[in-house]
Order: sequence, then structure tokens, then C-alpha cells
Amino acid sequence: MRSSEDHRTPYVPNAGPHPWRRYVAIGDSFTEGVGDPDPTAPNGLRGWADRVAEVLSQQVEDFAYANLAVRGRLIGQIVAQQVEPAIALKPDLVTFSAGGNDVIRPGSDPDAVAQLFEDAVVRLSQGGATVVVFTGIDTAFTPVFRGIRGKVAIYNENIRAIADRHDCIVADQWALKEVQDMRFFDDDRLHYNTLGHHEVARMVLRALNVRNDLQPMQPDPIPFRTWREARANDLVWAREHLVPWVLRRLRHQSSGDTVSAKRPDPAPVRLAVPPGVDLDDAVPAEDGA
Repeated sequence: MRSSEDHRTPYVPNAGPHPWRRYVAIGDSFTEGVGDPDPTAPNGLRGWADRVAEVLSQQVEDFAYANLAVRGRLIGQIVAQQVEPAIALKPDLVTFSAGGNDVIRPGSDPDAVAQLFEDAVVRLSQGGATVVVFTGIDTAFTPVFRGIRGKVAIYNENIRAIADRHDCIVADQWALKEVQDMRFFDDDRLHYNTLGHHEVARMVLRALNVRNDLQPMQPDPIPFRTWREARANDLVWAREHLVPWVLRRLRHQSSGDTVSAKRPDPAPVRLAVPPGVDLDDAVPAEDGA
């Protein structure tokens, strides 16, 4: 698979250490790390934000990371519940991804989402923090969400305009062609799996112009399935993922109703432990504040 650097011109990684010491991530399941399980991590999840923090923590001293994201949150909930707590942590780097759960809902207005998004960006950037915002993924490759591609495109144009007005860094999922492949998604067909979160982390680090050694992860070959096998798989997906999602919407419930932020306070980052490595033998990243 071709890497993003092959079509990103020019891309010159920063030769020196990055300037950030306190990173706070806010958002929904995407930022919480749903789809990237890690039994040693808070909430049992790793995710792209943890992966970014791991890299950042290795390059400077006194680095701390908090993650306030909670799955299922709509943008109004994220703004109401996470923005002020994030500001109170006095970050110098904030990643802010919100609105995806709104955009996929029938009848939602991407312009209304953008207004809430911009108000939050203004508040997050007032203290001088670098703010990273995200475009939505191009859904043309997946039949499940192909129908909302136009809404996602409108949402993305709003995000880019907001970033331009407020000097944000854009982490461009729409342009991340590598993940436009169902092998980068979890069984629910909505959240990234480990491969997807890893590629998003690489993209965010490129956007921040931070040097790193993360290499592309190759997915397994696409398995051959007969028409009957493919339809059976679709029925399993509908029963296990689609129907529960619809029922939650009808009951005004969220998958995050009983979930708390996995890293509510800034803390040093410890490197993830590769499979098969004894925890007692793992070497932590440098501790900070």
C-alpha cells in the first residue's frame, strides 16, 4: 500500500522536538478509541489519541495527556460537558473532533453543527493552545453511509473555513485514502479498528509536523465470500449492531450513558505493551507532570 507521504508534497518532518507539554483530547467514540481494544488502557481502549500522545511524550520532558472523550456524544453534549473542563486543564495542544454523530442522523443540519463547533473553537483557542480539528471521512466506499456523503462534504467545508478563521490545524480524514477500506474498520462498520486508529495517528502526527517512526500497518487480504456468505454477514451485522443503534435512538439512549472519560486529568503517558511482553518488563515513557 502506498503511504500518505508518497502523495503529500512537500512533507518535511520537523527535525527538532515539538513544543507541546500538555495535550487534551475531546470528542466522542472516535477520540475515546472505540474499536482499538487494549486491556491495559483506561476504559480498555487505546485509539489514535493515545498513540499520538505516546509519540509526543517520548520527545519532550514533563509531558502530560488527558482524554475527556466519551462515546455517543453529540456536539452539543461535547461542548457542554468537555470544553470548559478541557480549558481548565490549561492545555497547549487540543484535539477537537465532534459532529460526526450529529451528521449521520437523519434530518441533521451540518451548518447548525458548524455553528456550535466554531463557538467551541473560539473558547478552546483563547488561551493560546494549538487546536487540531478533523474533517469527516469520505464515505463513498461504504454502502452503509454512502447516502450521507454530501452532508459530510458540507460539514468538512465548514470545518476547513473555521480552521482558516481561527488558525487551527486540520487533520484531514477526507483525504486519508488509506482508511477508505472496510478492513480498517471494526465489525460494527462505524468505528476504526486498530489499523484505522494507527493510520489516523500517523495522519495527525503529519499534520502536527512531528517526526515519528510509525509505519503503515498492512491489512489482511480481502477474504473471498460467496453471495450467500456476504448476505449472511450483513444479517449478523444488522442484528448485532444496526438494530441496537436504532433502538437506542428511539429510546433517546446513548452508548456512552454509563461511560466516563478515560483520562480526566493530565498524566504522564506510558507506552502500550506489545502482545506477548510481560508488563513487569515493559519500559515506561519518561514521566512528566
